[in-house]
Amino acid sequence: MQLKALLLPLLQGFALASTQDAQQPLEGAPSNDSLLWGPYRPNLYFGVRPRIPKSLLTGLMWANADDFRNAQENFRFTCEQHAGMAGYGWEEYDTRKGGSQVIHDAGNKIDLTVDFVKVPGGSHGGSWAARINGALRDDAPPNHVTTVLFYAGMEGIGELGFAHEPQEQGIAGPVTIHGNTGELGDFDVEIVDGPNNKLPYKVHPSWDQKHLDVTLAQSFMAPPDQVWRGREIAFSAFKQTIDKLMKDYTQDNMAPPWQAFTINNNIMPGNVHMIQKVFVGNFQFDILFKSASGPDVTVNTLDKAISAVSESFKSRFPKVFKPAKPFDEADYRACAESMLSNLAGGIGYFYGDSLVDRSYAAEYDEEGEGFWEAAAEVRARNQPTTDPATELFTSVPSRPFFPRGFLWDEGFHLIPILEWDADLALTIVESWFNLMDNDGWIAREQILGPEARSKVPAEFQVQYPHYANPTTLFLIVEALATKLEAKDLSSSERTNIKSRLIKLYPLLQKHYQWYRRTQAGDIKSYDREAFSTKEGYRWRGRTPRHILPSGLDDYPRAQPPHPGELHLDLISWIGLMSRSLITISNLLDTKDDVETYTKHLTAIIRNLDDLHWSSQHNIYCDATIDDYEEHQLVCHKGYISLFPFMLDLLPHNHKSIPAILDLVADPDQLWSPYGIRSLSKQDELYGTDENYWRSPIWMNINYLIVRSLHTLATDTASANAASKKTREQARKLYSNLRKNLVNNVVKQWKDTGFAWEQYNPDTGLGQRTQHFTGWTSLVVSIMSMEDLSSAGKLHEEL
Repeated sequence: MQLKALLLPLLQGFALASTQDAQQPLEGAPSNDSLLWGPYRPNLYFGVRPRIPKSLLTGLMWANADDFRNAQENFRFTCEQHAGMAGYGWEEYDTRKGGSQVIHDAGNKIDLTVDFVKVPGGSHGGSWAARINGALRDDAPPNHVTTVLFYAGMEGIGELGFAHEPQEQGIAGPVTIHGNTGELGDFDVEIVDGPNNKLPYKVHPSWDQKHLDVTLAQSFMAPPDQVWRGREIAFSAFKQTIDKLMKDYTQDNMAPPWQAFTINNNIMPGNVHMIQKVFVGNFQFDILFKSASGPDVTVNTLDKAISAVSESFKSRFPKVFKPAKPFDEADYRACAESMLSNLAGGIGYFYGDSLVDRSYAAEYDEEGEGFWEAAAEVRARNQPTTDPATELFTSVPSRPFFPRGFLWDEGFHLIPILEWDADLALTIVESWFNLMDNDGWIAREQILGPEARSKVPAEFQVQYPHYANPTTLFLIVEALATKLEAKDLSSSERTNIKSRLIKLYPLLQKHYQWYRRTQAGDIKSYDREAFSTKEGYRWRGRTPRHILPSGLDDYPRAQPPHPGELHLDLISWIGLMSRSLITISNLLDTKDDVETYTKHLTAIIRNLDDLHWSSQHNIYCDATIDDYEEHQLVCHKGYISLFPFMLDLLPHNHKSIPAILDLVADPDQLWSPYGIRSLSKQDELYGTDENYWRSPIWMNINYLIVRSLHTLATDTASANAASKKTREQARKLYSNLRKNLVNNVVKQWKDTGFAWEQYNPDTGLGQRTQHFTGWTSLVVSIMSMEDLSSAGKLHEEL
């Protein structure tokens, strides 16, 4: 292939525009300095920013520059699926201190280690530093060339520029970018070479020998809403270099790729500033962010800081997540540390506008026959509005594929985070509830600003205020309230959490009422017999193939869709919300609210039996309306069937518990050697169509099952305790399921270098999205759960 054809996408370039007026940043930087800075651009392999809107952005890019094709195709910046990586992620990470990330870049034949540390102090959030180490992989030749770029950009109002006079050949020695903003004060970003770096040799007449001893530096002026596009900005500079080389030397005498793929040495005013280094073999350099009001950070102090952060993490981890047998061996701990670190290292700060269809069209009520078709027609012709910019602090399900906030994922993410850092978990919960609109709605996907939208297909970008999502954040709110009830916190911790729950309480109530109002099901019109005529619910956003708002996308439901449907999982989620509000209102001593929510929960539990229990199938089911306008149950045994049990809504001596345990335990239905299947093997739709939630094993649902089995098995004292026989069955299921889940996730992590979105029920292989360190990280909590094996405490009691 000719060089020009190979470089065609590059030569198309990236249009940089003149400076546009930027919005004034929001007033008030975050008060908690230890959470101000972080790798809060999780869509990048490494990108640091503060939790401040329209502020400083930084990012790291690299590629092997031994040939033109590789330099273009394997130019790393944003995390991508299946991009020639042999695994990457944080091996140690504490959100308040920093950690160490290793990137096994097989495609570029280099392993990068990024050590990131925070240095607290001063009046502007402190300083931070990162050490970048590159080590050749075994298949790389000793003269392997790697080009590395670091860039810093300013999205909003502030100063940013090189602290050097323009120099013809580049900058010798350390490179400094100086900046100032109202929130950050004065600061410097200094780039310092390691002691043993080797530079490329001269092989082309265009390369002046002095070029080898300097760092290339270039400034750019980009539109403020395009500053995040580091790769395109770099390639716009590469285009200028390649155009000039091809003009001066022609394609037949082209310079080597490590020279062609270089920025121009051009220091000037701008809002994006980039430095480039080209290394042969192994290399090291440091990035030092020095706040003028904070403590100084140097190459020497960084050595000690990296060691201190690592020692702190290694010491604290087994105290927080004390491994219970049989997971107290080294391989399990390494996986657990990696999972937690990647979950915490995947926390991001997002700020920007969002696309919302606020037409409130009548068709979105989804009434009448063919309601999904009418709703689709309205969606197709309605124009979304742009909601004002908001901010969100959240972890993400997957850095390469889902680098944004997901409402139902986040509650699961926060379960391990709550154990590690309760204050951090509460900060994230508060950030989510601050997104609520006046009606009480929170969008199920948070796609804030153009950078977040760049990773989302257009058809999924618009959010709809009649769409709900599973209310998993109430799991965390309930856990926080329970922590206060247990009185296992210090006085200051109790005061902090309680005062913040008091502020959250009205938002929780508003959100709860939004669900009850907008997702209400119809009981009265169809003459259904039930304890309550109000406690029945159905997801809006239904189509024949999907209920995306449910989170269980393609799980089988009634066919065809009917406005009289009642969804078992949704009434269970509402039950969880009711119970959580009872816990909090008791804590806050709001007696009228306790009475109200208790009535709601009582009615929900009664209606679970009246509206959703099938005596024919001996399981809980969705409901619909048949051709005779009568109540009909639709039973697809699987995850849906387990919701009343998984969310602990049933008394432990409830008549349905033995049937639920039998379903879980049956290898011809849900049980597998790797976890609980999403759908029964005996269902006619098992493994069909998209097969997204129609057989695979999902860690979030399996976690809920494990948790409920443990609660059932260990309840020996309550008035509603199960029989000894039922508790013994729950104990065995708990012990075996816990072991199966952990062993398979650890094996797949060791074999592939990744956690996965789901696992194959027949082989255990990880599948779908790789680097899915969102709710798959629940394996960390499962490892530290109580051992109830045959030698365990419960067995002895029984």
